[in-house]
Amino acid sequence: MVLFSIDPGNEYSAYCIMNDSYALIEFAKLPNREAMDVMLQKLDKVDLVVIERVASYGLAVGREVFETCEWIGRFAQEAEKKVKTEYLYRKDEKIWICGSMKAKDANIRQALIDRFAKFDLKNGKGTKKNPDVFYGVSKDVWAAIAIAVTKLDMLKEGEKDGT
Repeated sequence: MVLFSIDPGNEYSAYCIMNDSYALIEFAKLPNREAMDVMLQKLDKVDLVVIERVASYGLAVGREVFETCEWIGRFAQEAEKKVKTEYLYRKDEKIWICGSMKAKDANIRQALIDRFAKFDLKNGKGTKKNPDVFYGVSKDVWAAIAIAVTKLDMLKEGEKDGT
């Protein structure tokens, strides 16, 4: 299985393509229209698209949140034409990866490094001459990776349960 995950934003979105062995195939943070173009080009090579969905917790939100919601819909509408598309809430990633709703981005990042890094246990990146698993990963790409890892874990857990 190959999964395309998206951490959407109002102007830029991060994505990653990951296989069911948790190998990062491709990742980037791009302006939304470019991210859409990449997704459309890759749909023939992926089995599932997973998009992080915005959740309301009763707080006032601004224009950026509504624009992000519009982009979530655009990504989903295009992806659904060719491949199965699902959503994942940030709270589910936090609970799955860190075991707590109180987890912050830094906690999620460290949990991913602890789980997957081969030798650079501080940053998970290594160097240009000696790259580790997360070499080149920055900013919102960590969130896209967390989406992919959470969904793959959930799918594998479902296989164990027979669901």
